[in-house]
Amino acid sequence: MLKKIPLHTQIIAGLVLGLIFGLVIVQAGFSPDFTINYIKPIGTIFINALKMIAVPLVLASLIVGVSNLGDISKLSRIGGKTIVTYLITTILAVSLGLLLVNVFQPGKSLPQETRENLMALYDDAVDTRTSQAEKFKEQSPLQPLVDIVPENIFKAAADNASMLQVVFFAIIVGIALLQIPKTKATPVIAFFDGLNDVIIQIVGYIMMIAPYGVFALMASLIVEIAGDNPESAVQLLLALLKYSLVVVGGLLIMMMVVYPLILKSFTKIKYLDFFRAIRPAQLLAFSTSSSSATLPVTMKQVEEELGVSEEVSSFVLPLGATINMDGTSLYQGVAAVFIAQALGMDLTITQQLMIVLTATLASIGSAGVPGAGLIMLIIVLESINVPAAGIALIIAPDRILDMFRTVVNVTGDATVCTLVASTEGELPDGLIRKANPFTPNE
Repeated sequence: MLKKIPLHTQIIAGLVLGLIFGLVIVQAGFSPDFTINYIKPIGTIFINALKMIAVPLVLASLIVGVSNLGDISKLSRIGGKTIVTYLITTILAVSLGLLLVNVFQPGKSLPQETRENLMALYDDAVDTRTSQAEKFKEQSPLQPLVDIVPENIFKAAADNASMLQVVFFAIIVGIALLQIPKTKATPVIAFFDGLNDVIIQIVGYIMMIAPYGVFALMASLIVEIAGDNPESAVQLLLALLKYSLVVVGGLLIMMMVVYPLILKSFTKIKYLDFFRAIRPAQLLAFSTSSSSATLPVTMKQVEEELGVSEEVSSFVLPLGATINMDGTSLYQGVAAVFIAQALGMDLTITQQLMIVLTATLASIGSAGVPGAGLIMLIIVLESINVPAAGIALIIAPDRILDMFRTVVNVTGDATVCTLVASTEGELPDGLIRKANPFTPNE
């Protein structure tokens, strides 16, 4: 019976039940020992499982994504436009997220007592971050660039905090595979492609326990945060609501402002027509939370409704499903700063720039499946020395927000695809095909 219930419904149920369970324990004055000793470990297992696959997910997905570029000389022009545009939209998205979260500061809406309780939960990690921050001040301004290049890739792969080094190595491997003979590159690409499929399957396994993990994380979080003051739990929920509204607001700005401006600047397609054309893909993205699962529908819509050639769509959209995660990047920026605010950590400008860099590069290796954004958030948090366990604060509404940000991911892919097609003269006079029911631009 449980298997027939959609996963997102199960996760929402786990969220609600965990919230109710935690509030009942707090309000009734029961001992938190049972929750801490027997329920919280389930959430810890869920978090550890996500961290477990972070490195192989990024490594395999990114190598496959880069190697799928094909012949560099043949696709350099289209590939260059595509990658540069994807990077620009991703940077815009994460920067918008950082702007909104710094303006509205949802994490700082927590009362001081609640923030102190939160800091006590992650006391060791906070101390580690403080000592690392002191060392960072003494480093050369170019040290971040030095740190990107690993001296030992196996050592970097064993440490999630060194994920940028793994990303760098994966990009280099992908480029090298494009430049060696195909007879030698093909089996290597096939191996990583197979590994990528295996990792995505494992993500599916992990997401099967997500409802229980969310229940455990929410229940234990409420019990631990409330302490002797039940009102702290309510304050935390209000802060989560404010955080969720900031994320959704940022996603709406990307959808209703940024993408329309891009289309208006580089194409002759009206955004309302564009929106109607890709609506089936958006609805599927919302229901599945998977840009990869939505890819066939996205390709069909842009080809049949917008007139994009198959040559362009078959290159730009699959690449976008791998490296372009505007919605996920925006969410990571908001979530990382929100967690830092909630833990009473003030991030420097340098650290926030690191969020932009890490979120952009992490999105390149982010698989287009449900839950991948959460894995990438761990990478972002650890790159700025914020306790990764802090995702317990935002994991409750994550599945709901995942549905919204996947819509933005897919819309961003379609926008860039249309832009590239327009600049290549692939659109029929830059207009929507007359065979569709929409009114073409004149």
